[in-house]
Amino acid sequence: MQKRWKILDAEPTKINALQESLKIHPVICKILVERGIETYDTARNFFRPSLADLHDPWLMKDMDKAVARILAAIDNKEKILVFGDYDVDGTTAVACMYQFLKKVYTNIDFYIPHRYREGYGVSKAGIDFARENNFSLIISLDCGIKSADLIAYAKEIGVDFVVCDHHLPDELLPPAVAILNPKQKDCNYPYKDLCGCGVGFKLISALAPQFGLGDEQVFEYLDLVATAIAADIVPITGENRILAFHGIKKVNSNPNKGIKALIQLSSLKSELHISNLVFMIAPRVNAAGRMDDARKAVQLFVAGTDSEALYYAEMLHSDNTDRKEADLNITEEALALIGENIEWKERSSTLVFKPHWHKGVVGIVASRLIEHYYRPTIVLTQSGDYASGSARSVPGFNLYEAIHACRDHLLGYGGHFAAAGLTLELEKVDAFRNKFEEVVSSTIHPDLLIPESVIDAEIQLRDIKWPFYNILCQMEPFGPENLRPVFITRQVMDTGYSRIVKEQHLRFSVRQGDTVITGIGFNMADKLALLQLKKPVDIVFKIDENEWNGEKSLQLRMIDIRIAAN
Repeated sequence: MQKRWKILDAEPTKINALQESLKIHPVICKILVERGIETYDTARNFFRPSLADLHDPWLMKDMDKAVARILAAIDNKEKILVFGDYDVDGTTAVACMYQFLKKVYTNIDFYIPHRYREGYGVSKAGIDFARENNFSLIISLDCGIKSADLIAYAKEIGVDFVVCDHHLPDELLPPAVAILNPKQKDCNYPYKDLCGCGVGFKLISALAPQFGLGDEQVFEYLDLVATAIAADIVPITGENRILAFHGIKKVNSNPNKGIKALIQLSSLKSELHISNLVFMIAPRVNAAGRMDDARKAVQLFVAGTDSEALYYAEMLHSDNTDRKEADLNITEEALALIGENIEWKERSSTLVFKPHWHKGVVGIVASRLIEHYYRPTIVLTQSGDYASGSARSVPGFNLYEAIHACRDHLLGYGGHFAAAGLTLELEKVDAFRNKFEEVVSSTIHPDLLIPESVIDAEIQLRDIKWPFYNILCQMEPFGPENLRPVFITRQVMDTGYSRIVKEQHLRFSVRQGDTVITGIGFNMADKLALLQLKKPVDIVFKIDENEWNGEKSLQLRMIDIRIAAN
């Protein structure tokens, strides 16, 4: 699939000024300036994140009310229920809050709604469970801001709510005792991009001194907070960067028993990075809710012994194996379905439906299909008497607005710019498919149907040395708004030693001047023919470390390649 290349710009005067103060490679200074790091002080804070720079939790609107209500509940010996969503952000948030409060109070339990029986967020079943079991206070984490009606119902039956959420509030807020959400219009908290677990962490930070607990009792949850930050794809800036940086340190030095068990099952021996949390820890935790019941994800994180943690980790590992099998099978069926309907290939959107597909993986399958057919995609399955499923967008296209324009065909829908969920009557699937295509094709810019490689800087092969790479590594943790840098090198030649490995990957060797470097292009075997033309090529890549027989070397991880312009 041909990609668009977009090379980022930065002001030369700012690059030169930063290079003068930092005395590091100007290409790295260019990348830093692109990311808003323009002075020695901001660079120091970026490269050396300090927990001392975390904001005062009392700056968050309603923190005083939240702390007062929880302290009152403890003083009055009320039963407290810690309630959270079934994904990584929700389950880690519940695990943090539950473990923290258990240090000082025993009349407490936790509740995770079942994905298929109760749906997303605060559920009536959860509130009824609280009432039936004499819980008078619910602390909701990573959910609640959209649950005005349900929290009003809870209030009517004598159950109070403290809401800790990070999703964008509606105009109508729920009638909770306290709402902690930095995205509230009148909340003066300086950092707006915390995940749900991050908001819960701020509440823990405010509560700890009330019980005579110090920073060490707060910071012991940083590995779980970092896992939530990684999984929830929030910006790795500001407080998130500080929390993720120190959370990963804890993962590598003294991890939560649940994380330790998942690492053990994954057979990882080397130091973990945030990418390991994204691709190793998060899918296993999410698989619990996708395939079965996410309560065991919390049980994993609050396990008191290594053996108990391993018991739950093996359950999650098994769920993830089932998830991967379902994901693979459904993706293959979906691709075959598109192949059978030739006219679908010419569309600006994709919608596929099979009644037997597993509801827990349709969102993943939608993302997989975008890798093959780069366009807004919906995958539906049958749920009871209806069709329901998930939608995923391509960068730059407002998926929610497109689905909203098709609302006459739907029973319900919700989501945001990049992802959504929807429900409709079975007999309306074809009509909705056609309407969705009509809306997308008439509103999407043609460029958005071509994947884009965003390139940070041009570099020469001779610059790729260990000191340069070591500074790049200090830019970790990587994630949204601080992605691993992408480079372009122009006018390189194949050395003649490039080849295909394992039938689908390209192991390449290229030369620029006197410098030769090797690399790998995953699933890029078809690009070998381009190298064999013996013409200069431009390559887009990231820089990686490779270890072979105990020897470490730098290599390129190819993203794209094309014949060089004259």
